[in-house]
Amino acid sequence: MTDDQWAIIGIGAAWAGAAGLLGLLFAWVVRHRSFRWQVGVVALTAVLAVVAGVVGTARAMFLSDHDLEVVLWVVTVAGVVAMGVSLVIGTAFARWSRTMREDARRFGESGRFEAGSRGPAELQELSDELALTARRLQESRVREQRLEESRRELVSWVSHDLRSPLAAMRAMTEALEDGLADDPARYHRQIRAEVDRMVRMVDDLFELSRIHAGVLPLNLQPVALGDVVSEALAGADPVARAGGVRLGGHVDDGLFVTADPGELSRVVSNLLINAIRHTPADGVVEVTGRQVGDAIELSVTDACGGISREDMERVFDVAWQGSPARTPVREPAVGRGAGLGLAIVKGIVEAHRGQVAVANQDPGCRFVVTLPA
Repeated sequence: MTDDQWAIIGIGAAWAGAAGLLGLLFAWVVRHRSFRWQVGVVALTAVLAVVAGVVGTARAMFLSDHDLEVVLWVVTVAGVVAMGVSLVIGTAFARWSRTMREDARRFGESGRFEAGSRGPAELQELSDELALTARRLQESRVREQRLEESRRELVSWVSHDLRSPLAAMRAMTEALEDGLADDPARYHRQIRAEVDRMVRMVDDLFELSRIHAGVLPLNLQPVALGDVVSEALAGADPVARAGGVRLGGHVDDGLFVTADPGELSRVVSNLLINAIRHTPADGVVEVTGRQVGDAIELSVTDACGGISREDMERVFDVAWQGSPARTPVREPAVGRGAGLGLAIVKGIVEAHRGQVAVANQDPGCRFVVTLPA
């Protein structure tokens, strides 16, 4: 490049740079104004930079006044067109912004937001993100409402289940104190049974509170699934025999799962007791264990007659005990719980980074626990 060319570049850069700095200063002054001002400042700065560069280089090249006037008129017309375009674009931006603001206001009032086509890609992405946030908030509100309902039901059920044995024990102790009990030993056995029932209920509440607080301690180690299932079947066998329910099961040989032995045993026991409680006499409860890919699948199948679609979504909720059609068929043999067993199962399984699900399977339903191998 020649020296003249370098001189023209330097002069143009100096004059245009000065105009650019002036534009930045003006943009900072109007930074809180409407989009129209921001876009207008950009267009005006571009025009001024061109004019300043042309004027500076024209004087340096000693152009005639006539030539300089022609150049300035051309630049002025171009600037007017640029300002008109910037005004249109700025107005459109302002309209899109007002629309987004109104949608955001309605979102704050109603929690609903409908995504739409609003201007450039950035505003459309913002609209889509707000719509996604609205859906998540709606789902969160639904979950919170269900949790609140579960808490109220839990308080109601626990109050009822505690009141009944306490009233029975009070009546039996008064009979013993007054010497009206014709068989004191039987009264003592009944009091002991009611105390054991309340102890189990308190233990379940404590376990559930630790699960919800995220402080459930887990001693993870390789556990033979067959041994856990065998112990659970042996423990549930007396309850099943009392209700005339047959127990069966099969676990693949050499099947190990990384889990807390005590908590995994509680999962299997809770599922078995729940299945026995809702299975009629001469029914069958079956437990199976197998490996599916990289996971271990444990399933418990009963003969409860199935679960309705409405109840299917609440099976693992705290204090859920089912509709009237799902009430236990043998309360004296199994004992009615407070609706915590399946909620504890879900909490323990999720603490092991697993999943639990339920589905209807003739003649009853099938609970499936999936754990990492």
